[in-house]
Amino acid sequence: MDLGPHPSPLPGGEGAEQLPSPPGRGAGGEGRLGVFGGTFDPPHYGHLAIAEEAAEQLGLPRVLFAPTGQPPHKPGAPVTAAAHRVRMTALAIADNPRFELSCVDVERPGPSYTVELLALLHAEYGAATELYFICGMDMLASFLTWHEPAQIIARCQLVAVTRPGYAAVDVAALEAALPAARGRIHLLRAPGLDISGTELRARVAAGRSIRYLVPPVVAAYIAEHVLYRRDAWA
Repeated sequence: MDLGPHPSPLPGGEGAEQLPSPPGRGAGGEGRLGVFGGTFDPPHYGHLAIAEEAAEQLGLPRVLFAPTGQPPHKPGAPVTAAAHRVRMTALAIADNPRFELSCVDVERPGPSYTVELLALLHAEYGAATELYFICGMDMLASFLTWHEPAQIIARCQLVAVTRPGYAAVDVAALEAALPAARGRIHLLRAPGLDISGTELRARVAAGRSIRYLVPPVVAAYIAEHVLYRRDAWA
């Protein structure tokens, strides 16, 4: 779905605040950096648990949450305006000092390809920064169909997190098809929080509660801005 020109990362209007730049911007930034990309429509406790588990198990001092601007895998589906998704993500991660927000993807035009996101982050944090791209096991299963998978694996290490109902990917077969991936794929088991954005949006549309599924600040934002209501898609 072509969202057109991307809005400012934050909804405008009275009282709109500017998000701070992440520490280390333009300063070289050698080290290990987790990268969690997604639509975050809306961000929920499953996202937060996955990012925390990846940081803990891999010893990542920081994890960037990078909302996608124009998801290429959802060409016909309605996607909430980037400004709302960015603001909800900022609210969701605000109480964890290890989590940071990155707007590099929503600030650029065109489809959101992982290889281009990684290139932008290396330009921002330094080529020596080791990037760990966090994704679900279902996404790893289709990795060879991604845009320029060889370039992706050259720019990062992949961290695939298990979700309930998804079998582990045959990493040996994937490495045989893409030898450059050997030793650069990590399989992690995260807490069993089977929450999906699709389900959350449907619950809101039906007037059902999303309490205990998203942080309270996200639930409050959804209610305040009347997101995901059936009449909002009309």
